[in-house]
Amino acid sequence: MSKPPVPSAADLARENEELRFQLQEAEELITAIRTGAVDALAVQGPDGPRIFTLEGADQSYRTLIEQMNEGAVLLSHDATILYANAYLANWLAQPLEALIGSSFAALVAPEGQERWAGLFAAGWRGSAKGELPLHTRAAPARPLALSMTPLEFNGTAVLAVILTDQAAQREIQVIQARISAQDALIEHKDAQLLRQQAERQAVEHAAAEARRLLEGLPHIAWTANPAGHNTYLNRRWFDYIGEAPTPEFSPERIYQLVHPDDVEPAMRRWEQILASGEPLEVECRIRNAAGHYRWMLGRALPSRNEQGDIVEWIGTYTDIHEHKLAQQRIAQAQQQLQENNARLLRANVDLDNFIYTASHDLKAPINNIEGLLHALQGELPPAIGQHEPVEPLLLMMQDSIDRFKRTIEHLTEVTKLQKEYAAPAVVIDLAALIDDVARDLDPLVRAVDGELTVDVEDHPHLLFAEKNLRSIVYNLLSNAFKYHVPGRPPRVRISCHGEGRHIRLTVQDNGLGLNLAGSQKLFSMFQRFHDHVEGSGIGLYMVKKILENAGGSIEVHSEVGVGSVFSALFPR
Repeated sequence: MSKPPVPSAADLARENEELRFQLQEAEELITAIRTGAVDALAVQGPDGPRIFTLEGADQSYRTLIEQMNEGAVLLSHDATILYANAYLANWLAQPLEALIGSSFAALVAPEGQERWAGLFAAGWRGSAKGELPLHTRAAPARPLALSMTPLEFNGTAVLAVILTDQAAQREIQVIQARISAQDALIEHKDAQLLRQQAERQAVEHAAAEARRLLEGLPHIAWTANPAGHNTYLNRRWFDYIGEAPTPEFSPERIYQLVHPDDVEPAMRRWEQILASGEPLEVECRIRNAAGHYRWMLGRALPSRNEQGDIVEWIGTYTDIHEHKLAQQRIAQAQQQLQENNARLLRANVDLDNFIYTASHDLKAPINNIEGLLHALQGELPPAIGQHEPVEPLLLMMQDSIDRFKRTIEHLTEVTKLQKEYAAPAVVIDLAALIDDVARDLDPLVRAVDGELTVDVEDHPHLLFAEKNLRSIVYNLLSNAFKYHVPGRPPRVRISCHGEGRHIRLTVQDNGLGLNLAGSQKLFSMFQRFHDHVEGSGIGLYMVKKILENAGGSIEVHSEVGVGSVFSALFPR
């Protein structure tokens, strides 16, 4: 069964006015009759309205009373019914002739007799209103509303009583309730319409403001409805594609401008965002007015109402073409760097293998040569072995063999250094380590009448690989004492202190000094600046490699004949 159609606000208002008019007419007529305020009546007839006065038109007045939808009686002082209309007789289910001449009090139910007496007396004093239960033959006693007014009728004082069925009153109340309900509904709909109008105006104002802001952006800006269909593109878009601005722009046209390789992934990402409501971020290539594809970064955020529903998508396109090309160049450079690193690692492995193989393979021949030299010395007669041409040659051969062996040992040390640069770091007591190195160097220090000053109170501890730190301190201190000025006792000072992001370990001497014009070779392997002092030229190279492998560095300041300052910088 289909539901009845819901009336519109206009229908409800029209019906409300009609009911209000009917109610007002009925209430005015009943009130006039009850209160006795009617002294003339206008009755609409075929020939137009006719005026009847109560005194001059008794028959017409009776006709009017007979046609009323309310009961009417005239009572004497003893409550005898002098007149009753047909409506009352029908309502009481009694013949009209039986009512006239009877006592009205006999019609009142027993429970209403006391109330009737009070109303009857009050009515003769002026006017009275009340409610009484009356007997009927068709049903139990039913309540009627009474309105009493004393009148003079045909020269006789009578009490005019109008009786109204409460059912009619309830019908009026129902009508009034319906009117009130319809008034409330109309007011609600009016308020709803006003609210919707205000909301629409606010949305239109916000949309206009948003359009103004989007037009001022230096980027391409756009909007879309909750379903994802484009609703707006700012002027930057049309400037980019080289077309005249138009309020409608089909999605197919946008797809045509996106690079074919980017259409499917971009649309798949857009559909995912529409389903989840998450912010959009996508990269794609879009063709410009010159026909060139440029990389664009598309971003969009959902705009929601108070209920949390998406009402619009607001997005931008930002040109990232140069950034994208730079990323590609960086990626290519990183790829090339990785390939170079791989080649260097292979070269280092090959170099380590070569040094290991060379040192291993060369040890046996040089040991054989040394053995043959010792055998030759044992076979030579003393007179020949100590002869002037022979003895220096034998010594030179032995010296060459010793230097060859040291070189092989140094190469082995360099190989070990490459493999051990990642040794675990520990907290080292600097004073204790320096004291241990000084004991190893004590014969050299005593031989040159040297003096060592230690100042590490500012930074007494250092986090580093202990073996590597000992090698750094040993090489720097031994060089400071070895390369001294003949006849001038060496004075060496070692100190340590923090400096920004580094810890500076300094070794200062008053030795021979260096010509720093060739300082780029100072830390090279087997490089020496003073050949008159025994050395291999590998110590400073190892110091530099140890520090660089740990993220540090080494610095040198020197003056020939005055001395040198070597500073090892350790990362904190």
